Amino acid sequence: MPETLSAAPQSFDDLLSEAAVQTPTEFYNRLREQEPVYWNPRWNGWIVTGYRDVMAGFRDHERLSSDRFAGPFAKDMADSGSRYRQLIDFMNHWMFTKDRPYHTHLRSLVNTAFTPRSVEVLRPRIQQLTASLAESLRGRDRVNLMAEFAFTLPVIVIAEYLGIPPESRENLRAWSDDLGAVVFFQGGNQDRFETGGKAMEQLAELIRPIVRDRARNPREDLISGMVHAELDGDRFLEDEIISNVVLMVFAGHETTMNLIANGVVAFDRFPGEWQRLADDQGLARTAVEEVLRYDGPIRALARWAREPFELSGRRIDTNDRVLLVQHAANHDPTFFPHADRFDVGRWPNKHLAFGQGIHTCVGAPLARLEAQEAFAYLAREFSAVEVLTPDLRYSRNLVSRSLLGLEVRLHER
Repeated sequence: MPETLSAAPQSFDDLLSEAAVQTPTEFYNRLREQEPVYWNPRWNGWIVTGYRDVMAGFRDHERLSSDRFAGPFAKDMADSGSRYRQLIDFMNHWMFTKDRPYHTHLRSLVNTAFTPRSVEVLRPRIQQLTASLAESLRGRDRVNLMAEFAFTLPVIVIAEYLGIPPESRENLRAWSDDLGAVVFFQGGNQDRFETGGKAMEQLAELIRPIVRDRARNPREDLISGMVHAELDGDRFLEDEIISNVVLMVFAGHETTMNLIANGVVAFDRFPGEWQRLADDQGLARTAVEEVLRYDGPIRALARWAREPFELSGRRIDTNDRVLLVQHAANHDPTFFPHADRFDVGRWPNKHLAFGQGIHTCVGAPLARLEAQEAFAYLAREFSAVEVLTPDLRYSRNLVSRSLLGLEVRLHER
């Protein structure tokens, strides 16, 4: 433990405690007030909770690394890699786990296929799907919103966008859950690398023949775009395409599912904001940004130090782990006035829900579009979406903010 840091209360050491997982705003607010850059001996790294420090961490690509296969994370991956080779090899091609220059190679090629224009053309289809799914929920006393809407909408959208056959979509949730246990550092799951490895194998078996078919018979989908993407003579290798399609399948519905579900909970707690959105559909854009700030789908992301440096008076040493808690940053009252208030008209809203810098979430435009259309339609058609689940429970992991279930009643206007 660094000698410069006095010990903070022991209650802050367990980042998978009931308080940290179920009520992260209160947990990290207290920690930020006492130790905004805190050495956590249990996690064996620094916990960063202030807005400016978290922002600086996301943008510091020289001194802070995202590479999960080097530095202090390397041993865990190497140990797992000896048994789960395909899982580790494919994760080693994921954009968010890599630094420059390899990250630049991946991101640049993806950007040639995954453009804002290619996302925007999906809006009519997303509107159609939103209406169809929501109408099937009308007039019922109890609706499983996670299974019947928050999951279903984004999984159909990302599968269609990528070009994955409809008959394969039913398995995506289970495979993504198993993969998420590895990606999100799920606590108490001793078998996560084994189940994650099997999920990766199944996803690769699904995607590889699609990639090879698109090489011969390109279509108007994202896999075709990636297969034929070229930038200054640089192209994807087949395994790079497969691994990043797996990432998009996983992240492409997981993030939006949690964004929609967490937003419904926020609107339930602040019903006046639901009516504001119903009265002014133009607020859909700022409403989604406020959901992302108030209770976004990702709580925190890890980095490690390439070299020593200081952060808010604390010395970060080489190979120290650093957890950038964007959930805490997004509730920092020194940056967000009335941070505890859910305000669908809040603007500007420079939240950190999708990260910052070169690792800003590549799928953010699609997630925003889906959530905008979902909230706008639901608020227009229903006077309230009432949360019925008496005790909301969240997945016990370090990274995501993911409800385990959400039952609601949609009240007719």
